[in-house]
Amino acid sequence: QVQLVESGGGLVQAGGSLRLSCAASGRTFSSYAMGWFRQAPGKEREFVAAINWSGAFTDYADPVKGRFTISRDNARNTVYLQMNSLKPEDTAVYYCASRWGSRVIPRVSQYDYWGQGTQVTVSS
Repeated sequence: QVQLVESGGGLVQAGGSLRLSCAASGRTFSSYAMGWFRQAPGKEREFVAAINWSGAFTDYADPVKGRFTISRDNARNTVYLQMNSLKPEDTAVYYCASRWGSRVIPRVSQYDYWGQGTQVTVSS
């Protein structure tokens, strides 16, 4: 069982930055690939970024490439999402998720454990 708790969301103006954090429980954090997803009102949950167990491999959705950076600190059982040059269309609830194994997979259905989400609102 893995418990995930996100933090760092908030209200920011377009062009600004936020850093989301996701703290994980358990002693096997380094055995999990981690992902960030987001869900805007009336829309399906969508992939944002993912990282493998070591941090050597990452993947990003096209709308966030070049603006967002995913990273992890296995010593702190934490994964981060640095979000720069934020746009109003980035407004959503952001969720972190984990999946057992090393593969980086950009699909909601492939993740086993989810956090409660943190709201990000970007004003124009």
